[in-house]
Amino acid sequence: MTTDDIPDVILREIERTAVELAGLAGTEIMAALGRTLEVRYKGVPGDTPTFRDPVSEVDSEVEVLIRARLADRFPEHDILGEEMDERPGRDHDFVWAVDPIDGTTNFVNGFPLYAASIGVLHRGRPVVGAVWCSTSHALRTGVYHARAGGELCFDQEPLKSRANPAVRRRLAGEPEATADAGLSWDIRKTGSAAIECAFVAAGLLRVARFQRPNVWDVAGGIPLVLAAGGEVRCGDKGGWTTLERIEATTDPAGGEPDLRNWRLPLILGDAEAVRQMAEARQSSSR
Repeated sequence: MTTDDIPDVILREIERTAVELAGLAGTEIMAALGRTLEVRYKGVPGDTPTFRDPVSEVDSEVEVLIRARLADRFPEHDILGEEMDERPGRDHDFVWAVDPIDGTTNFVNGFPLYAASIGVLHRGRPVVGAVWCSTSHALRTGVYHARAGGELCFDQEPLKSRANPAVRRRLAGEPEATADAGLSWDIRKTGSAAIECAFVAAGLLRVARFQRPNVWDVAGGIPLVLAAGGEVRCGDKGGWTTLERIEATTDPAGGEPDLRNWRLPLILGDAEAVRQMAEARQSSSR
């Protein structure tokens, strides 16, 4: 992971803040367990509702808290949040990508797999990530975190993942729980891109693929995977290439380029598994 021209002391401070914010989000999520939540569904007014994209009151409350903390700590930085369109520092080099609850459908149904993801981009490059997970390799809640040039950590302690050589078929995250013919893993679908990124970094999943993720779904998890020695590729018409930056793109309906419009397929994991999955996807698209 390269750090561009960012002093490490700045990255460390940003990482500390990201960990604090992810932990704060986790505390709020835990406090909401057991109570009846207000839930609404995203969609275009007038369209037939599909009830497939829920937002709970906790999503909004947590994003408000995170934005308030960032306004105090880094008031000049930009924020790209899932629930609110406000951009306090548009065009700033640093952008905080915030997903207050990734896996909201799981959360509102009481299914205990969800996360809070904080990612930081510097000129489009993912440089800091902190992901609070409802469960972990340690069978408890906690925050996976990393910064460019640093190591993967879990709750402030370095984490080295070690695969058991006796396990011949490991696990992979896929958008759909259907097997990839001929590939040497079994498929798992968690319902949270952020959790799958963190689980790849921690070695619980060997590889994961996302069809059209939003920036806030993966910006917090990409630095974790890179810090753990993994590889990240994005897909486009030219095939699967190493992800260098997440850049603003134009909405199909027109308008100015915006990070909110970025939705490229991603594969991340150990280099060999990423290669295998990319080749399989390339073959299936021919």
